[in-house]
Amino acid sequence: MAMDVVDFEIKGAEMQFVEVELDPGEAAIGEAGSMMFMDAGITMDTVFGDGSANQGGFFGKLLGAGKRLISGESLFTTIYTNQGTGKLRVAFAAPYPGKILPMDLAKLGGTLICQKDAFLCAARGVTLGIAIQQKLSTGFFGGEGFIMQKLDGDGLAFVHAGGTVVRRTLQPGQTVLVDTGCVVAYTPGVNFEIQYVGKIKTALFGGEGLFLAKLTGPGEIWLQSLPFSRLASRIFAAAPQTGGGGREEGSVLGAVASGGLLGGLLGGDDD
Repeated sequence: MAMDVVDFEIKGAEMQFVEVELDPGEAAIGEAGSMMFMDAGITMDTVFGDGSANQGGFFGKLLGAGKRLISGESLFTTIYTNQGTGKLRVAFAAPYPGKILPMDLAKLGGTLICQKDAFLCAARGVTLGIAIQQKLSTGFFGGEGFIMQKLDGDGLAFVHAGGTVVRRTLQPGQTVLVDTGCVVAYTPGVNFEIQYVGKIKTALFGGEGLFLAKLTGPGEIWLQSLPFSRLASRIFAAAPQTGGGGREEGSVLGAVASGGLLGGLLGGDDD
């Protein structure tokens, strides 16, 4: 399939979205539910699989869908096609606070490996697959790093990362140890392994895991400061139904909202 060449503009600071400009006949693919708005004249077509499997018949579609299911994504992908006579725009929104990263696959060697929930949208022609780490230790202890997405092609793809993102270039043999959830993406030349670090008391009392991702160059890596799993665990811990609500509020308003004063008033406790 020929790769569409699209223009784009990323807007926003903490909660970003990307506007993709499509020429007549051009198309973009996006995760189900990621579309923010689109100009009239763009048609939506939800397909079974990853969009690139359309020409492979039923078994091609089934294979594409299976890959996406394994990587934790929806079985369906939406294709947005410009059916008009002029340039039209479609926008895709980030699912949580962070940054949208434009990845030019042609400049990255044609392939990018990223965390399983990082893909947001891409130009038509980018293939979505899976990358399974070969070593058993990675599967047992790697967490987010075991099954990852693989983006193939020579067009633009957009991935989303949480918090602040840093890009680093690793020289041959250069190694960096990273929390497994903080790995956003890396080029295929980077070797991904899981390494045991620290001691049991580090995991119990230090707040860190026993295993870290070991990334060895050469290649490019992208790291995020706020993995979604970490954000979700903090929100869950602070939720009232878990006993976390109001635990650290230092103001009178916090005490009222947590049910202390207000709860007593509404409950008729007027002793």
